[in-house]
Amino acid sequence: MQKIKGIVAAAYTPMDNDAELKPDVIQAYADFLKTNRVAGVFLCGTTGESASLSVAERMKVTEAWTALSLDNFPIIVQVGHDSLKESKKLAKHAREAGADAISVVAPCFFKPVKVIDLIVYCREIALEAPEKPFYFYHMPSITGVNFDMLGFMENIGDRIPNFAGIKFTHENLMDYGLCLGYAEKKYDMLFGRDEILLSALSLGAQGAVGSTYNLIAPLYNKIIEAFKAGEMNQARLFQLQAMEFVRVLIRYGGGVVGGKAIMNLIGIDCGPVRLPLRSVKNTTRLYKDLNELDFFEYCSKVDRVGATGN
Repeated sequence: MQKIKGIVAAAYTPMDNDAELKPDVIQAYADFLKTNRVAGVFLCGTTGESASLSVAERMKVTEAWTALSLDNFPIIVQVGHDSLKESKKLAKHAREAGADAISVVAPCFFKPVKVIDLIVYCREIALEAPEKPFYFYHMPSITGVNFDMLGFMENIGDRIPNFAGIKFTHENLMDYGLCLGYAEKKYDMLFGRDEILLSALSLGAQGAVGSTYNLIAPLYNKIIEAFKAGEMNQARLFQLQAMEFVRVLIRYGGGVVGGKAIMNLIGIDCGPVRLPLRSVKNTTRLYKDLNELDFFEYCSKVDRVGATGN
C-alpha cells in the first residue's frame, strides 16, 4: 500500500437504540464518506469505541466494512487490546478479512516501561499479518504511553518488517516533524489532531486520520486545497472554522459522544454511544449551536443534498 494522502475518517461504530451493533448502516456510511472525498477509513479506534466492544463485535465491524466493494479506499483496522493474545487474534482476523492495513494502540493498563518493550509487543502483533502495512497508533493522552516516536522508529530496525508508519495523535509537532523526515521520509506519518491539521501540513503531512473528517470533510479538503495553492490566509480561515466547530463538539462530549449525535443529525444513523459514555440528550440545543456556526453550510452531506435537523 502506498502512502495515504488526504483525510481518513476514524469511523464510528453504528449501533441501534439498545447499543447493539447495527452493521446494515455501513454501506450508506461508506457511500457518504466517499461522496465527501474522504480517502479511507480507520476502524475500531477511539472514535469507534473499540474499548467498549467485545473481540467478536470488533471482528463483525471489520467484516462488514471489508465485505463492501471499495476501490481506492483503504481500510485500516485498529487491533490493539490490553490482552496481547486478543490483539494477535484481531490482527490475524483483519488479515483474513481483507483489511488493507492494521494498527495497534499501546496497552494502557500494564504499560511498557521501555521503548524496546513497546517495539517487541508491536512485533508480536504485526507478524500475525506480515504482508499488511503496520501502523503504530500513538495517542498518549489516552494510553499514558508517551515515548518519543522518533526514538521508537530509530529502534525498530528489522524487528517489524511490515512497519509502515504511525498514526500520530499528539500535539508534539517537533517529534512529528522529525518522524516525517526520518529515513529520507520513508514512513507514512498519519496526523491525528484534526484541529491543528494546517500545522502538520506545513511540516509536510500528506495524510491524516480523525473523527471530525466524518463530520466536516468538505472544510478540511478546503484547508488542504488552499494550502497546496499557497493561499495561506484562506487556509488559516478554514482551519479557524474547524477549530470553532471542534470547540462546540467538545462542549457536547467530544469526538465520540458529540460526533455520533452530529452524525445522526446529518443523516447517517450511528445510534447512541455505549456505557459508560452517555449520549447527547438535548439535540435541539446542539442543532441550534451548530446552526449558529453555519455548520450545515460546510458539513459533510448525504448525497450532497443537505443536512437535516430532524
